[in-house]
Amino acid sequence: MIEWSEEDLMIRDAVRGWIDAEVRPNLDALESGELPPYDLLRGLYKTFGMDEMARSSFHARLAKEREGGSGGEGAAEGDRAGGGNAAMSMLPVIELCKVAPGLVSAMGVGLGLAAGTIMKRGTPEQKERWALPLLTMEKVGAWAITEANSGSDAFGGMQATARRDGDEYVLNGSKTFITNGPFADTIVFYCKLDQGEDPRDREILTFVLDRGMPGLEQSRPLRKMGLHSSPTGELFLNDVRAGADRLLSSGSQGGKESARQNFVTERAGVAAMALGVIEECLKLSVEYAKTRELWGQRIGDFQLIQLKLAKMEVARLNVQNLVFRHIEMQRAGRTPTLAEASAMKLYAAQAASEVAQEAVQLFGGNGYMSEYRVEQLARDAKSFQIYAGTDEIQVTHIARDLLSR
Repeated sequence: MIEWSEEDLMIRDAVRGWIDAEVRPNLDALESGELPPYDLLRGLYKTFGMDEMARSSFHARLAKEREGGSGGEGAAEGDRAGGGNAAMSMLPVIELCKVAPGLVSAMGVGLGLAAGTIMKRGTPEQKERWALPLLTMEKVGAWAITEANSGSDAFGGMQATARRDGDEYVLNGSKTFITNGPFADTIVFYCKLDQGEDPRDREILTFVLDRGMPGLEQSRPLRKMGLHSSPTGELFLNDVRAGADRLLSSGSQGGKESARQNFVTERAGVAAMALGVIEECLKLSVEYAKTRELWGQRIGDFQLIQLKLAKMEVARLNVQNLVFRHIEMQRAGRTPTLAEASAMKLYAAQAASEVAQEAVQLFGGNGYMSEYRVEQLARDAKSFQIYAGTDEIQVTHIARDLLSR
């Protein structure tokens, strides 16, 4: 794949028109936190029939699974927006990230991580109960693994616990930096089974929790540097009782393996998010370079400005090629390895952050003002280098894979 098809471009233009009409006028309210993103995202789903596509794909896969076919491990990809159409999944991400990358974070966590985990590891009953409302955007989902004192050591440093009590489990602990946490209806919660072993050796369990359960507290949105259109919060669990029907994949490695699979999904998706930011920063910078004048000439005539624009275009081409490769892999039914996904994320995240910072520099004092949108995009792009694993963690996964061959 070397270019978008005519059908892809029609989809892109339709999504772009919807964003211009529905998202751009609400950008200030999204940035201030006054407007949560979920009704806008539901509007996107309904406008383009993504909810019905997800529902139809879900029921087809579940029927196949109940008949004895495969419908679990690979189900999450096809049940997301687009119903298996790779371009239809990627193009809304790219276009939304040109305006409000936080919308994609909010949408991606609910669909790819929360629903994705349930689709990979849940029983048919659990999928119908919790995954379907997430896949159609009827409900908001959160994926809770990060803790204040674990960070990149997500599994080893995890302190949240589950203790057996008869036919139930009693959950305790806290999570932080949880996308959709303040508004989530459904929470996929990772913790360790406490049977007296050393904390680092305990089995990882995954539960599905609902808003309002006794002992579950969801914080108000946290203040943060960027991605203001994606609410982030904390979760606090104090003796939350969960029945066995809320436990996903009780196998000894189920919880840890499902998290790893989700890291692949999330990291590969960052490339599409980065492409949106890069394309928008380049477009805004070219327009500004053509119209802004200094010393009697447009700044685009200066070679240092031309160098910035040229480097932005090189980054755009490189990240676009990563996105095209990922689309081709999806069409071929192949999932990236963790190392491949890490490589995609590392390069794309750094490229988006660098391009956005250079856009601010090109705009000069105007670039530092929120009126000129490169300021917001620079703040948002920095998050790509942190969430879903920092740059440093991506390097570790890539290097370990190389050295293990």
